[in-house]
Amino acid sequence: MNIPIKALSLSVVAALTLMACGKEPPPPPPAVAPPPPPVIIKIGHIGPLTGQIAHLGKDNENGARLAIDEANAKGTEIGGKKVTFEMLAEDDQSDPKVGTTVAQKLIDAKVVGIVGHLNSGVSIPASALYEQAGIPMVSGSSTNPKLTEQGFKGTFRIVGRDDQQGPAVANYLIETLKPKKVAVIDDATAYGEGLANEVENTLKAAGVKILPREKGTDKTADWKAVLTKIKGKKPDAVFYGGMDATGGPLLKQARELGIKAPFSFGDGACTDKMAELAGAAADGLLCSQAGIPVQAANRKFLDSYKAKFKIDPILYSPFTYDATNLLIEAIKKAGSSEPAKYLPELAKSSYDGATGHIEFDDKGDRKDAEMTIFTMMDGKITPLAIVKSGKTIKFEDFINQQAAPAPAAIPEAAPAAAPVAEKKAEEAKK
Repeated sequence: MNIPIKALSLSVVAALTLMACGKEPPPPPPAVAPPPPPVIIKIGHIGPLTGQIAHLGKDNENGARLAIDEANAKGTEIGGKKVTFEMLAEDDQSDPKVGTTVAQKLIDAKVVGIVGHLNSGVSIPASALYEQAGIPMVSGSSTNPKLTEQGFKGTFRIVGRDDQQGPAVANYLIETLKPKKVAVIDDATAYGEGLANEVENTLKAAGVKILPREKGTDKTADWKAVLTKIKGKKPDAVFYGGMDATGGPLLKQARELGIKAPFSFGDGACTDKMAELAGAAADGLLCSQAGIPVQAANRKFLDSYKAKFKIDPILYSPFTYDATNLLIEAIKKAGSSEPAKYLPELAKSSYDGATGHIEFDDKGDRKDAEMTIFTMMDGKITPLAIVKSGKTIKFEDFINQQAAPAPAAIPEAAPAAAPVAEKKAEEAKK
């Protein structure tokens, strides 16, 4: 056939040319297999993301999310395989029934660990489900002693307990205000009632008279009937066990009714939101937190949180950040995300986190947990003192010790000054 060479395709021409030169065309490059996808390890976080204390639940979730994102940015291999941590977040609405429902949802989703819940009243029933499923949980904010008194091997917390927090705030009241008669109110939740019981027991043991207990709920908005009864009995101080969503209105209405006695609260109402809810009435309140204050968390955490979420942390996000990192570190040390294999590593954790050094006792509680006493000053919750190992130290001295190369021994109990609270106590006695 007489076909003009220009009619041939370029590929044919190239092949003919190579053949004419005695060369074969090069073989195609071998196919490169794509890298295997990373193994997904699911960690759950549960807290209230709707309702009156959604701001605290979101703060907790942010702490956990920051830890997950940082771990993924660093890259992790387990058993020679790359892994990616994925956070599954659920809203428990601070309701025990909802909490157990979403707990089961995450169990069914095959999470390998849980960070949460915020509220003791939700953590306690949910913990039974996790224990049955063999999934460890670490709470960064539940303080009721019952959580770790159930004998569950997979339940941990990295904040102090109410039987530590209650005596801390009660003793501070005794030392600074020297009350003779105190009114105690609670919101009838596991957290609020449990903390109020601890405060009452400590005050009674010190010889302080306690008025008959008054109660509301975690949704009470109108406290005037309760406060009217209290006003007639003229207490030297008032303690409320509950959250800021109900504690703020309680304090505001107390001042409107002319009650001048100093008010004190636990960690659930130890937030800047009290100033928003109670207005000027919040100035001078006393409150406690089961752990170090947010501003005492390490600088790396504070800067990273602010950079990622464009806000400052509120309360317990440094603890949920540490809780998440504890799970991740235990998985890495065990070389496995199977709960039964990494649980022993979690139980024997010795970890330096955003909230300091963390180890667990046999019950799953943090060893030697700190407590912090605060006051409200110019609309901001301001730390006054740290209580550790039963001893009280001024907050400034605690921070200086943390910064020192060789921390000095904590001095004998010496109550920090609380000028605003003392002034209000004097006014109440007039």
